[in-house]
Amino acid sequence: MSFEKASAYLKEQGFEDRIIVPSESSATVALAAEAIGCEPDHIAKTLSFLVGDEPIMIVTSGLARIDNPKYKHTFHIKAKMIPSFEVEELTGHAPGGVCPFGRNAGVKTYLDESLKKYETVYPACGDDHSAVKLSIAELEQLSTPEGWVDVTKEPEPVTE
Repeated sequence: MSFEKASAYLKEQGFEDRIIVPSESSATVALAAEAIGCEPDHIAKTLSFLVGDEPIMIVTSGLARIDNPKYKHTFHIKAKMIPSFEVEELTGHAPGGVCPFGRNAGVKTYLDESLKKYETVYPACGDDHSAVKLSIAELEQLSTPEGWVDVTKEPEPVTE
């Protein structure tokens, strides 16, 4: 049902032709990048948190990680991800397909500054076998965010 909700929303907005449905899973950043044929950081992953009892979504670049002090400074509460068994009920999308399109009413969405370094990103489209190709301006338009936040840090470099 999640894919149907997200794709119906994108169709209403005139973006149906941007939806990608690979035969391979896109449930994780690495799998999505491989299935779509892009760099992992171009995947726009949507993370779901609880702020008190309210679910929120934060869309970040694929390799970015939540920076706990930045998150607490922004939301005035410690970062608490929604338990996986509650994600679909609270957001409207199951883990592996969480996206800011066709989400449950009242779920606030934020876009993280980590996305701004890319012209094109690929968020999920409601399930673990989908994505949608969007510019940052299109993502902002379609996700109707509360605003931009800076709550991530770049991943640590891999040392051998």
